This record gives sequence, C-alpha cells and structure tokens, in this order.
Amino acid sequence: MEPSPVGRFYGSLIKFKVYEDYLDSKVTPTDLFYVQSRELARKLVEHGHHGMVLSREEFEERRAAAQAAEAEPSSGFYNPSRTPTQASAGKELKDNFLKALAEREEANRSGKMTSIIFIRDYNSLGQEVSGYIDYAHRLNTQDFEPYFSKRKRLMPGRSDLCYYNWKTQVSTSNSSTNFEVIHDDPNGLLFKNKKDKKILNVDPWSGPGEAPSRTLLQSDLYIHVVLFDHHVRVV
Repeated sequence: MEPSPVGRFYGSLIKFKVYEDYLDSKVTPTDLFYVQSRELARKLVEHGHHGMVLSREEFEERRAAAQAAEAEPSSGFYNPSRTPTQASAGKELKDNFLKALAEREEANRSGKMTSIIFIRDYNSLGQEVSGYIDYAHRLNTQDFEPYFSKRKRLMPGRSDLCYYNWKTQVSTSNSSTNFEVIHDDPNGLLFKNKKDKKILNVDPWSGPGEAPSRTLLQSDLYIHVVLFDHHVRVV
C-alpha cells in the first residue's frame, strides 16, 4: 500500500524515539570536535546553526501525526471520526481558553466555522513566541485530547499560519487548507478564507473584517490569547 501524505512527509521522524535523538542525527563529527560536548552540540543544532530545525513542540506534533497516519494509512491524516466523541467531551475545563476551544470544536470539525487562534507565550526553552494557528486544520491533523486534558500545551510552530520567535527572530508564514496568508498588504497581516474569499484582518484597531468575529480571552495558561471566528459561506 502506498504511504499516506502525512506518512511520506513526517514518516522519517518515527525512527527517533525522543527529540534528543532527532538533534543527534544532525550533529556532525566536526561539531563534536570543536565543542567537545554532545549536549552543547545539540543546543547549536536546536538554535538553527545547521539550517531549519524543528522545535521540540513541532517534533512531537509531527511525530504524533506520522504515527497516527501509520496506524491508519488509508486516510493520511488523524481522523477524528475514529473516536465516538469530541476530544473535549467529558473534560472538566476551567480555563477560559480551553472552554472556548471546546465550544468551537464541533463547528470547526464539520466545516461550519474556521477559527484562527493567536497565542503569545514562552516555549519550552523560555523564549517568547507568538503565532496564528488554523484551528480546523490542526483538529484534522492532530489528536487534541492531550490539549484538553492539559497534558500538552497548544503552541504556535513554524508550520502554522504565522510564527515568530522574539529571541531568535525566526519568522515563518504558511497558507493552510483553509486560509491564505497575505503579509504584504498596506493594511497589515491578513488571512483570506479559501472557501468564500472573505478577508480576516487581525489588526485590533481595524476590526476583523466583514464576516469574522474577534474574541480576546483571559487565560491562566497563556500570556495573550485571541480567537478569530469565521462562519463559512460557500460561494
């Protein structure tokens, strides 16, 4: 059977049991010769001295996606329909952010709504990062149960719509299955919904646009969280 798209894209990560093994695969004998410390050599790799390297969060997310695709190769993506309930079902959610995600889960899974999540917080290295996440896309490619159970923290990564690391100044942008990123518009950063072509403006002083709504949330888990909700109208 031909490997699934996710399996082909992320499959090579399955061979690494932990993130440190992944970093070791990129450490060269020259690195070890000069720094004489495997731990320091890993840090050099992790901070991008050998080009683009996945963060710990991205490694774990993509490895999990590859494992899910391998378990169900015909789909190529994590399939929420494999479980009878939503990932948030039955969870005691006290944080406003997790409650808001739970309220939007079904609509984003079904395609009735496409939400964009803005998060600003510190990553596992203590670096301030921020970014925009396509919630519906993440739901279709990841198991969200660990997020709703608070075993994992939902964080923006370099494969999301937009990502910025304030310490390393690494910046990335990627269009998703639902949104096209427009970053050269005079009005600032915009997202165009691919289904109905409506524009979402994330500038708080300009308003979110014709269709979307903007919700600023107080969360005990993150420094700054905003949700942009767009009810899809197919044209």
